[in-house]
Amino acid sequence: MDTSTSAPTATPAALPYRLLAIVYDLLPLLALWFAVAAIALLVRGGVPVTPNSPAAFVEFACMLLVAFAYLCISWRRGGQTLGMRAWRLRLLRADGRTDIPWASLALRYAVAPLSLGAFGLGFLWSMIDAERRTWHDLASGTVMVRMPKPGKIKPAA
Repeated sequence: MDTSTSAPTATPAALPYRLLAIVYDLLPLLALWFAVAAIALLVRGGVPVTPNSPAAFVEFACMLLVAFAYLCISWRRGGQTLGMRAWRLRLLRADGRTDIPWASLALRYAVAPLSLGAFGLGFLWSMIDAERRTWHDLASGTVMVRMPKPGKIKPAA
């Protein structure tokens, strides 16, 4: 007789779920970037920035900073962004702990665009890695897992 009551465990996140979470996360990021652009427009008295001007680079840097804040704070506080929650994805340290250091999060944020910019090879790497890790997972010492579906709530007796 099997008396084990092991609960289903998280599994490494497959590439399609990662990509779906990225698409979903573009929505709040776009809203944040629009807010940055609106503030920049207000500060400049309604005059848009000129492309390749110092003001354009400052505005772009602010957008990167806002994206960093959204992603890293989400990863640090609960291991999930809004897009990751929709697909039950969670970011963990490679040893399974949830307390990811800020330095690791910053490194992940910096390497992720390289994973995508190298013709997506950093993401495709997850298809050959045994733990489905991307380049930014490997660089930051993190792993993305897909959590099991929550169990059905049992009615009170």
